[in-house]
Amino acid sequence: MATYAELYELRSDSSLRNRVAMAVAVKAQALIDGNSPTAAQIAWASAAISNPTSKADMLMNYVLAANKDASVGQISSASDAAIQSNVDAAVDALVDGGA
Repeated sequence: MATYAELYELRSDSSLRNRVAMAVAVKAQALIDGNSPTAAQIAWASAAISNPTSKADMLMNYVLAANKDASVGQISSASDAAIQSNVDAAVDALVDGGA
């Protein structure tokens, strides 16, 4: 289990941050191309496509918190699919909640 200090330090891991940013872009594309995207989904996706790094900064905290029971090594080497799953879950909850 990663300590809170270790989790905080992982926020500056550029490789992990870049992977979260790409997961943001992938989620934005999925929302845009969805069957009947809502206005909230389009608004979020538009902002995310425009600046995925900004959204990644916010979602990085979610990804780290969601994986707090994993080791630093496990978090750092998480698969793209695992990161995508975390980002998808967070974005769905945020957009549906009006954030």
